[in-house]
Amino acid sequence: MMIRPAELAAIRAGEVDLAFRRWHRPRVRVGTRMRTSVGLVEVTSVEPVTLSALRAEDARRAGVASLTALREGLAARPGGTAYRVGLRYAGPDPRTQLREQVPDAAEIERLRSWLDRLDAASPHGPWTRATLELIDAHPEVRAPELAARLGRETPPWKADVRKLKEKGLTESLAIGYRLSPRGEAVLDHGGPPRKRAPRPEGTPLPREIGAPATRALRAAGLTSLEAVAGRGEDELRALHGVGPVAVERLRDALADLGLGFRG
Repeated sequence: MMIRPAELAAIRAGEVDLAFRRWHRPRVRVGTRMRTSVGLVEVTSVEPVTLSALRAEDARRAGVASLTALREGLAARPGGTAYRVGLRYAGPDPRTQLREQVPDAAEIERLRSWLDRLDAASPHGPWTRATLELIDAHPEVRAPELAARLGRETPPWKADVRKLKEKGLTESLAIGYRLSPRGEAVLDHGGPPRKRAPRPEGTPLPREIGAPATRALRAAGLTSLEAVAGRGEDELRALHGVGPVAVERLRDALADLGLGFRG
């Protein structure tokens, strides 16, 4: 179930608790917890609904401008059944905390055994160490470029990286990836610590702003939300690649930290 970034922000803020979709059959069930860019979103209800039964309160709770807009949006998607889906913010993604937890020797051995099992089951041969080493050597590099270095297609390689992310070993950035402290500990186990550039200070730029905006901000030396907070909104809009949507998402991310644009 796809949810737009603005809707996710509203769900986290408690301003939206409904979504409406037209499906041939429900694609989520009650209790489903979806990992999103803002954390976990839980499905609290799923029920079919007719357009004539919709009310203005439904539109308000879904963050839609009006009842007419809600009905027209659903009517524009012919086929299937309209469903009212209840949603609630269920807290931060547990992987966020997991990747900061440096494992002890026993847990490292369990993780390395898990990596061995992934390698043994892979139809294209061992890949886990090569992928961890590649991300470690080339943080914040686009996935297609990294996959090409390993001679692999991008979609299946990204699927493999998600397996590493589930264990808190990697972190997805606005562009590319980097190893987490947990991943660095696993990769370094049994040898001397690798020489790495210092980890960037501050809160990373949100992935939702998109790659063009991320590149523009980096080129201007703005690599964290704290740095962005020192600039005015008009100044950011003047950067090529930073459009209104990116500015809005930056504003939401700054608000979560109790920050805002200068002025």
